[in-house]
Amino acid sequence: MEFNLTVEKNKENVAIMFNDIATTYDFLNHFLSGNTDKLWRKKAVKMLSACSPKTILDVATGTGDLAIAMLKLHPEKIVGIDIAGEMLDIARKKIARLGKQQIVKLKQADAENIPFPDASFNAVTVAFGIRNFEHLNKGIAEIYRVLSPKGMFLILEFSRPKNIFFGFLFKCYFRYILPFLGRFFSKNKIAYKYLYRSVQQFPNVNEMKNNLSSQGFVNVSAKTLSMGITTIYTALK
Repeated sequence: MEFNLTVEKNKENVAIMFNDIATTYDFLNHFLSGNTDKLWRKKAVKMLSACSPKTILDVATGTGDLAIAMLKLHPEKIVGIDIAGEMLDIARKKIARLGKQQIVKLKQADAENIPFPDASFNAVTVAFGIRNFEHLNKGIAEIYRVLSPKGMFLILEFSRPKNIFFGFLFKCYFRYILPFLGRFFSKNKIAYKYLYRSVQQFPNVNEMKNNLSSQGFVNVSAKTLSMGITTIYTALK
């Protein structure tokens, strides 16, 4: 079954798409961003260190890059969930090579129906996955539920640059060059066109901050990186 760009985004389509590109996902992430994605994750981990979390849930963990980066915080437990089983298979191999299976646990699960009790985690993170939620505020509400009081929610996600000239260049790269390179290496005709569309449809920074506040989060802030290509949102329960 193939992901159909013309069909309204839903969990099944997103899982199919990411399973299909799983084997080239890490290579393309690093190649297409010029390895800047690693710096973005490093910055996210540094910001998360402010709350010294002992238990962390990484939602839409994918191939586990952020979960692995968060090992630097020396947590007692990191749990990564994702709806794409083949992405998780790659994450498991990476974690096994590091010998960190006792700290990082992975589970196939849906961000809108998180299979953990209330207040289970000191911190929850989502890196480049929240724009794929079928129902954004439902997913945010679930994250709020499993987060412990005063716990931190951190989001790392693409955003749209405000600078007109740079924004134009960014849009051209995302709309034309990135899909061509992504299709060439991954052999998937749809996935990197979907990336452009999903970024364009995702709420802008102020709208996203309002979404977080509307679900009960406080101290909501946003820090843009790389001239607005990405944004790190933080919020407390």
